[in-house]
Amino acid sequence: MQNKTRQEGRTVQMNIITKNPKTLLNKGSGFLSDYSHSLNPYTGCSFGCSYCYVRQMPVSLFRGQEWGTWVDIKNGASDILRKELRRSKAKGKVTIFMSSSTDPYQPIEYQAKVTRSLLEVMVEDPPDFLLVQTRSPLVRRDIDILQQLGNKVRVSMTVETDLDEVRKHFSPYAPPIQARLRTLQDLAHANIPTQAAIAPLLPSSSDFARKLKPLVNRVCVDDYFMGDGSGGKRTRNLNISSLYKQLDLEAWYHPEAYRMVYDRFVSEFQENQVYVSQAGFAP
Repeated sequence: MQNKTRQEGRTVQMNIITKNPKTLLNKGSGFLSDYSHSLNPYTGCSFGCSYCYVRQMPVSLFRGQEWGTWVDIKNGASDILRKELRRSKAKGKVTIFMSSSTDPYQPIEYQAKVTRSLLEVMVEDPPDFLLVQTRSPLVRRDIDILQQLGNKVRVSMTVETDLDEVRKHFSPYAPPIQARLRTLQDLAHANIPTQAAIAPLLPSSSDFARKLKPLVNRVCVDDYFMGDGSGGKRTRNLNISSLYKQLDLEAWYHPEAYRMVYDRFVSEFQENQVYVSQAGFAP
């Protein structure tokens, strides 16, 4: 079906398809080798961030449609997860990263509620640990369920920069930065374990760390070179460097640029509260 969504003052035509998957849990590997499984409630992503490494993966390359214009809804996901979770837990510890190649809180999640249904299953039969990786304020809707998971869950909110004009340049269809900061505040008030994921880090102000300090006690700093799963190759293939040149900020597109941001955060946070790349996403 065609679905029109309102993003940054524009109407975006989305191709929404419902599919019937046979499995949901995928074995954790590579960057996610700290997890037993990854879990993607959807295929595709309407946020369509320019730097997304999934653009260079088979799920996108073989689709024949521009990344960011299509999303597949996984029908019957909760029933599948219920069975897979039971089988997996019988074999050992289950730690889940949700999600690795989509955002679990797509705009279509408002209606489809696939992610919410999966969380409800995990409340019934909790995994040992769940990390919810998102950049969407919609996660606030599920505070009631997340609270029931206690310390077995962590919400990792992507906040690549504190400058919304930079966010608009790199990911114009993603939620505004201020909305994400308010979401972190709401999650903190609800006593839900959270972190800010500066991933991939984009140009930011010297006040970035001070803005996040009242909202979180855990920060992960990551970049293309460490975090795109290919040492930065996938990102180079996307010609992301040209976006930095347009802003005259080429120095930020460098393997050592993260050090400046890391140092700024260590000056505000305790050193054991600031993580780098893979270690920051581990259970």
